[in-house]
Amino acid sequence: MSFFPGIDPEAGDAPACDAIELLVIPRTTDLGNFQVRRALPTAKRRLVGPFVFFDRMGPALLKAGQAMDVRPHPHIGLSTVTYLFDGEIKHRDSLGTEMVIAPGDLNLMTAGRGIVHSERSPENLRGRDHSISGLQTWLALPDQYEEIDPIFAHTEKRDMPTFRQDGLDGRVVIGAFEGMTSPVKVFSDTIYIDLKIEAGRSAPFAAEWEERALYILSGEAVIAGDHFADNQLLVFRPGVPITITGGPMGCHVMLFGGAPMGSQRFIWWNFVSSSKERIEQAKEEWRTGRFDIVPGDKEEFIPLPER
Repeated sequence: MSFFPGIDPEAGDAPACDAIELLVIPRTTDLGNFQVRRALPTAKRRLVGPFVFFDRMGPALLKAGQAMDVRPHPHIGLSTVTYLFDGEIKHRDSLGTEMVIAPGDLNLMTAGRGIVHSERSPENLRGRDHSISGLQTWLALPDQYEEIDPIFAHTEKRDMPTFRQDGLDGRVVIGAFEGMTSPVKVFSDTIYIDLKIEAGRSAPFAAEWEERALYILSGEAVIAGDHFADNQLLVFRPGVPITITGGPMGCHVMLFGGAPMGSQRFIWWNFVSSSKERIEQAKEEWRTGRFDIVPGDKEEFIPLPER
């Protein structure tokens, strides 16, 4: 998805729990047909592991005649991760990929030196009411992979490990968790877990990942006796084991993080790089039409922002 011109999220009040380094209240931007909440990047925290961008799409109901239409736009230096809870999105890119993503599936598009893509409601949903709910995150690429050839990979939900026991219902989307490993291949140590916790039940979040965070999708999460509501991002201190307990109505959360990048990342619009000069080059390439086109979706594009 294009990096829409939203306002940076804000840090919330300091929580009582010593294990929490930062509480982020996402800023909400209305895209017309649905809202998006941005939790990363924020002024006080640019990355968590490789995650340089974290957007919550919806949940929203698009009425007949409404649709999601993100026109073709470019990326460099990152992998986009699209994961849905409801609805469908049709992805097209300059590699010639055309793929409809369904709930529980994962689209992983690695831009590397440069790719262009669009994201739209598929034809079968247009003209009737349909819902949309999901996450789009960006993974910054390690220095040695920033300029690789672009790649697209789609993983169906049936191919990801799932678990259901002791009041927990989860899916290992990326990385490894409690002895289960996802088949999704990424370029640095990454964890991304979809987890539902019943009221009063608990789940561990081990300290083996140096940088870890939790986004509360719905319900209420309890950590060390503190209660946290939905649509909050909690960044945990390194080295401190965490236990997450479902509140009175349970909770649905995403656990994420991984190894630190090891070098600074700059982000401007849809471009991520360890080099400001590379971002300036990408801006000029998009401005002058030197990126590849998207087959089947070449009539429109998002212009370079004037900022």
